[in-house]
Amino acid sequence: MSCTVLVAGSANLDFVVRAAHVPAPGETVLGREFRTFPGGKGANQAVACARAGGAYTRMLLALGNDDFARPIEASLLAAGVQLHTVRDAQLPTGTAFVCLSDDAENAITVAPGANLALQPCHLPALDGVQWLLLQLETPLDTVLAYARAARAAGVKVALNAAPAQALPDTLLAQLDMLIVNEGELAVVAGDPPDLATGLARLDVPCVIVTLGARGCLAREAGRTLLQPAFSIAPVDTTAAGDTFCGTLVAALARGQALQQALLAASAASALACTRLGAQSSIPDTAGVAALLADAARVPGADAHAALAAWCAL
Repeated sequence: MSCTVLVAGSANLDFVVRAAHVPAPGETVLGREFRTFPGGKGANQAVACARAGGAYTRMLLALGNDDFARPIEASLLAAGVQLHTVRDAQLPTGTAFVCLSDDAENAITVAPGANLALQPCHLPALDGVQWLLLQLETPLDTVLAYARAARAAGVKVALNAAPAQALPDTLLAQLDMLIVNEGELAVVAGDPPDLATGLARLDVPCVIVTLGARGCLAREAGRTLLQPAFSIAPVDTTAAGDTFCGTLVAALARGQALQQALLAASAASALACTRLGAQSSIPDTAGVAALLADAARVPGADAHAALAAWCAL
């Protein structure tokens, strides 16, 4: 593979319990089955990128010296991701505690652990890297340092601004692409009254906003692209956004146009919602290709018109 994506970010072990509904504050809910899954936004995106095909995927991550690290490394390696692992003996491997309801909603609490040990000095050589994909589950100063180093090396930088937080202009200035959902857009763009205002406030060459079951939109070079969502029956939405990000960047790295990349990312994200777990739910290139080949399931003109009307475009 001639194109390479480096994902630098978080890796967690997810502790998932199924329940009838997500508990409200102060409420105790009796759960059902319990399982653990490799997760973390960075690791999920790396697996999605590798499974999308056509892009050689590397990942920089930090893990503790404990048993929780083993299934994370095994999952990444099985997906074909080359690892640059920082091992921290003082901090545990990151963990996430997930309550998944019967209607596919979830509530997640993350204990970052070793993810906080990822430092600017850990960035590997960027020779041959086309895209650097970042998230916000590692220290913000580290994210900024990686983005600056990539920009200086001529590497394109994509940031998935999740979990949401206000971003300094110094970071936004290093980005080629910013990927957010509606809630993250509100935080990053200072609570805009509508999508158009939020997009206008962000001085980034390409901004993509995912809209859940509606689909997504992208603003690039003065034009707006729309991609309606695929219709699915959701089981678990935990890694849907990460699947979208990893698949999108892989498609761009192998030379696809943005509209094509949005379609592939939306298909992969939809399939991820139909399976339980984070990395275990991420489809491979064959699964995505099969969905895209089913003309009856690919959103058509009516879906595009409905999304454009909802976005007031």
